[in-house]
Amino acid sequence: MQGMPTVAYTVAQARELDRLASASFGIPEYTLMQRAGQAAATFIHRHFPLAQRIAIVCGPGNNAGDGYVLARLLQAARRDVVVVAEGNTPQEGPALAAFGDWRSAGGALAPFAGHFDEFDLVVDALFGIGLTRALEGQAAAIVAAINAQVAPILALDVPTGLNADSGDACGPAVRATLTLSFIGLKRGMITGAGQELCGEIHVDTLDLPDVLFACVPPALQLLDDALLRKYLPPRERHAYKGHFGHVLVVGGDEGMGGAVRLAAEGALRSGAGLVSVATRPVHVAPILASRPEIMVRGISGPAELDALLDRATVVIVGPGLGRGTWSQLLLAAVTERNLPTIMDADALNGLAESACVLPEHVVLTPHPGEAARLLECSSADVQRQRFESADKLAEFFSSTVVLKGAGTIVRDKLGTSVCPIATPALATGGSGDVLAGVIGGLMAQGLPTGAAARCAVHLHALAGAAAGADGERGTVAGDLMLHIKRLVNPR
Repeated sequence: MQGMPTVAYTVAQARELDRLASASFGIPEYTLMQRAGQAAATFIHRHFPLAQRIAIVCGPGNNAGDGYVLARLLQAARRDVVVVAEGNTPQEGPALAAFGDWRSAGGALAPFAGHFDEFDLVVDALFGIGLTRALEGQAAAIVAAINAQVAPILALDVPTGLNADSGDACGPAVRATLTLSFIGLKRGMITGAGQELCGEIHVDTLDLPDVLFACVPPALQLLDDALLRKYLPPRERHAYKGHFGHVLVVGGDEGMGGAVRLAAEGALRSGAGLVSVATRPVHVAPILASRPEIMVRGISGPAELDALLDRATVVIVGPGLGRGTWSQLLLAAVTERNLPTIMDADALNGLAESACVLPEHVVLTPHPGEAARLLECSSADVQRQRFESADKLAEFFSSTVVLKGAGTIVRDKLGTSVCPIATPALATGGSGDVLAGVIGGLMAQGLPTGAAARCAVHLHALAGAAAGADGERGTVAGDLMLHIKRLVNPR
């Protein structure tokens, strides 16, 4: 992602910025459209200087208007421009003016030939932020043809077929090489299918005044390195382990000891002073042998958990916990204590099966399947409405929610944040356990719950990207650890 801002907007907010630019700042709609076309032309001259034969695919609305302005400017710059119109040409407003100017400059429309194989660059100006339905007919065929050719694809504002609000693609969608978004980033571009479809994201504010953006508070913040520098300053020289809290990890039913092991090391590598594990007795020796810095206690029931809870600053419950009687009793014992708690994996499944009173400071870390069980819907429903799903969970459970996946969402009472880093290197068993450990480690060091969740999500994503730099396929959760140690000490 290049030139990435730190905030993103809903579709309604993007339209309000558009409206205010005209109504309150006296910038005509067609002037904004001309600025968008000029921004796209400048972008192409900079990024694709050798692209001589360029196809611009236009629809019937304002997104097409941007495309017609671009076509006129590229033609004036002696590029070989072919404009393909899908369905009707614009019938009103600034898009009609842009189409008229293109025709007046000698521009013509070409029929859809079924492919775009002979072009050096294809520009998607079909449909913009208003599209919320699945494409059909010729529009779907054009999108398929755009995706099938080998030339780079530049999407104007958002790729056609992407829901700019939710990040969902409910049907055929353009898979852009780059996306140039106008005025502001749309929130659907950075979660769900958004990042995959947008490719490399650039944003041009069209020279709108800063005071305009102050009139519309953004929908969300993007996580970035400034957050780490704010909450993770260098440690004082006289510090000792007691300053950095004690994390207790509860879980690891039979055959699942690796989950608590990974969560515990995640807490250690993120800086917790002490880390203990309460697990099945069979896992004690393997954990101690692989990481002796972890204190491990084999327990058969909740009575043996009391002394460990007495010493804990923060509890992580759920990694490898299982769903049997042992698991249910331990989960109940943890939630009754009202300690700051991270609930992950099987703790979330247990919460879905039997509601309980949650601690005051609790972080829920569901993947879409776990979120679906908590919301009594399908994981596909969660993915279609990721922001709404995170909102519902945070409000219903009065918690901080980390909805995992590409474009992980962090939602709490202070607002919504999204991680703009997505890497398939994290698509491996145990990476979620590591994330739970990092959240717990940061909370133990005194970070507020929401800040700990945000910092941990960003650290985890950065570590995943670093671990997968030499190959995403084959990266394992343990590969994250040394990167976490480096990243948790920002310079």
